[in-house]
Amino acid sequence: MKSSPVLYTRYPVGSIILYNGVTVFHYLLGGIGLIMGYTSWPGWLLGISYLVFSFTSMYVLMPLRVCPSCPYVKIENSLCISGMNVISRKIAKTGNVNDFAKRARGAFCPNNFYVASLVLPIIILIPALFISFSLLLLAMWLLLVGLLVFRFFFLFTRVVCLHCRAKNICPNAIAMGLARE
Repeated sequence: MKSSPVLYTRYPVGSIILYNGVTVFHYLLGGIGLIMGYTSWPGWLLGISYLVFSFTSMYVLMPLRVCPSCPYVKIENSLCISGMNVISRKIAKTGNVNDFAKRARGAFCPNNFYVASLVLPIIILIPALFISFSLLLLAMWLLLVGLLVFRFFFLFTRVVCLHCRAKNICPNAIAMGLARE
């Protein structure tokens, strides 16, 4: 008989550091890869633009648009996997939990920005591998792919969504089949 996973009101600090560490590392690696892969001003333009987009998507858009409707904002003394619920309480008006699923609706929804922030450097670096190939650039690209796979097949399924109190209303957890676990 399979036991139900523990649902966290406060994620362990190690899980929060792992989640944010992987996220920040992915963004920085993507930005540096773009700068290296395209050299000169196009590389700097792509790299800096990507860094601004990705960090803004995760650490500004999420606490302003997604977190206010997340149950973790309403649960006293709670701490979600990203810690953004704490920031959101300070900078945004609390929303309606029934609106939490809206995070995945529409072409320009926060979920799509989040996924784009992870996938864009992988896609944009492909031409750079042909333009200015190096083993270092290839290693960076492979590491970005590996981080994405790690995030979706381990981090989300074992560390993040599996233990989340919002997984029954979260479109991400529902799509991964984790809402019923």
